[in-house]
Order: sequence, then structure tokens, then C-alpha cells
Amino acid sequence: MDANPAAVGRGLEIVTPEDVFQTVDQIGQRVAELFAQHPDRRMAVLVRENRQGRFVADLLQNPEQHGLKVNLKELGIDVYDVGQRDRQSHIPAEILALMQFCDRPHSPDNLKAALKVLVDRKLIPTQDLNLLTSLPEQFLYPGPLDPLQPDPVLQAQRYCTGLLRARLELPQYQLIPFLALTLKYEQTELATADKLTEQIAQRIAANSALSPIDVLTEIVSSERFEPVEVGDSEERYTRKGQLTIITMHKAKGLDWDFVFIPFLHEQLIPGSLRVPPQAQFLGDFSLPEVARAQIRARVHEEYPMPGLTAAWERAEYLKIAEEFRLLYVAMTRAKRLLWMSAAQKAPFTWSKPDNLEDKTPCPVLTALSKKFPHKNVS
Repeated sequence: MDANPAAVGRGLEIVTPEDVFQTVDQIGQRVAELFAQHPDRRMAVLVRENRQGRFVADLLQNPEQHGLKVNLKELGIDVYDVGQRDRQSHIPAEILALMQFCDRPHSPDNLKAALKVLVDRKLIPTQDLNLLTSLPEQFLYPGPLDPLQPDPVLQAQRYCTGLLRARLELPQYQLIPFLALTLKYEQTELATADKLTEQIAQRIAANSALSPIDVLTEIVSSERFEPVEVGDSEERYTRKGQLTIITMHKAKGLDWDFVFIPFLHEQLIPGSLRVPPQAQFLGDFSLPEVARAQIRARVHEEYPMPGLTAAWERAEYLKIAEEFRLLYVAMTRAKRLLWMSAAQKAPFTWSKPDNLEDKTPCPVLTALSKKFPHKNVS
């Protein structure tokens, strides 16, 4: 059943682009070459985080905007971001956050939740939400004596006041479709929002004491709402003529002929356990990780129980081991060609992919480059 097919090219290609933008450009070019030679083969890009997948999809779907050399859509190659579909399951939570804000706009918590949704959907720039929500009234409706705010703040303010105006002017049954359009949902997401509207209407018709926010809160807390799907999901991940963008975790159990694994930097794989400054009042360790390590030791009947320092060191070791296991799973998804890369410059955080800095490659990639010096290193 073609369980061990012949390699395409060298079977393993290791590249070191200048930055993450060039990484995606090289992926696009290599995908175009492979598709021209093997149009019936299956291809995927495996990423460590959903935000990386969103970055890759955005560049490949908008090549002219980002200066990419290849337009995959014009070549008949569909770019399918699995994370986009998964995010549809969060549609009830996003709609709930906006409706709670419309219901109580002067609540700092409600305002911050709504602004976070707008930031996550890339409708407003990333900014200090705590600063904006400290004085909701001043943010939403500043007076003539208040200082003039910068453009990112004004952009967020316009979105929020627009939501409040819609809450007053639109009938209740039109509010969710309006919110869906405001969040710029794509076709399948809009269908999911319509399904959500129908469920809310049915629940309220059966119990008039419920409000839309009551029903939405129950739907979100139960986590039983299923988004609208097109076709079988597993088959959708491995279709011919498609470049699937998927996380390493979700790729378990699947395989493709050609697999691309970009952004292999030491910061993420294996990474390290980091304690934020605001959480260091107990010491240079994370209490949840220490507790998990101690519970694991107790379950395995290890005595004496490891102390704080030993448990923290064990937790960090377990994290490193898990990251390497995950990378191994990702590497073994490839049947004919494995393409791996670590850009010389990458973002510190993928919420701001334009802020590039020098990065150290993953130790696995460094070891492979030394073991196979004849591989494609550029």
C-alpha cells in the first residue's frame, strides 16, 4: 500500500532563509515546483502555533501584497488553514463577548473582552488594553477637555461605539448577523453565525424568560456547539491539489507526501519554562508546573517527594522531552520529502510577526545540518 515510497529529490531539505517572510516565499516556490512535477501528491505545512499558521496562510493567500514570487491560487493550489476552521468553534465566545459589552459597555471587563476579540481578529492594532479599559466612559465618549488619542485608540473607539449604536438601532434578531459582518467572518464562519442565531431563537421561543446572552453563555460554557463544516474533516486535511496548514499537534495520525516544517527555533522547540515577572513573587518557578511534577512523582510512588527546585528542574526536562517528541511526530508525517527551516530572523512573539530579531535554530536542525552537510542549505 505504498507504505515506504521512494523519496522525492534528496528526501530531506534544510534551508536557512534570512527571515520568516523569505521562509514563506521559499515554501511557496517549492510547493509550486513540486505541484508541477507531482500534481497528484499531497502537501502540508506543519507549525508549532496557530499564529504561525495564520501568518503563513496570510502571506500565501495574498502574495502580491507581501511581495511573494509565486501565486499558488493562480496555479490551482488551494491554501487551507486548518486553524481558521478550528477558530470557528470560538464564534459563540466571540459573539458573547461583544454582546456582553453592548449590554454593559461601562464594565471594564466587558470592554476589555470585546477589545481582545477585535485585536485577535486583527481589526484593531495590538495595544495596551488595560490602559484603554481603566476609564471606559472616557475611552468611549471623551469630552472636549480630554487629550487627543493616537490613531490605534481612535480606531478601537470607533469600533466600540459602532457596536453600541447597532445595539440601539437594530432589531434583536439582526444583531448577531451584524456582529458577524463586523468581525469580517468568511463564508463558512457566517454560516456558523447563522446557525448560532437559529439556536438562540429556538431556545428563547421555548423559554421566553431567557435572553440571548443567557443562551449564549450556556452554549459557550457547555462547549457543545458545532461549527458548520464542509465535507469530512480528515479528508479535507489531505486532499490533492491543496496545501494544508496545520499544527504539529493536530497532524498526529495524518501524513502527506511533502511536509514543510518552518520556524524551527530554539525559543519554541524545545523552548524553556518562563516565569513572568509579575509571577515571581514566590520565586523563580511556576507553582502549577511544580505541583504537576510533584503529583506525577506521587502517582509513580517516588519517595521522597521532590522539593521546589528539583520539581521545577524535572518540569523543565519534561517540557523539553515533550517538545522533541512532538517534533519527531511532525517529521514522520512526511512520506516522500521533508523540508525544514529556521530563519535567521524571526519575531519574539508571533502576535507581532513584523518585529524581527536574531534567532538560534532548534538543536535538532543544527544536528541534522552537521550530519547531512550535503543537504540543501541556503
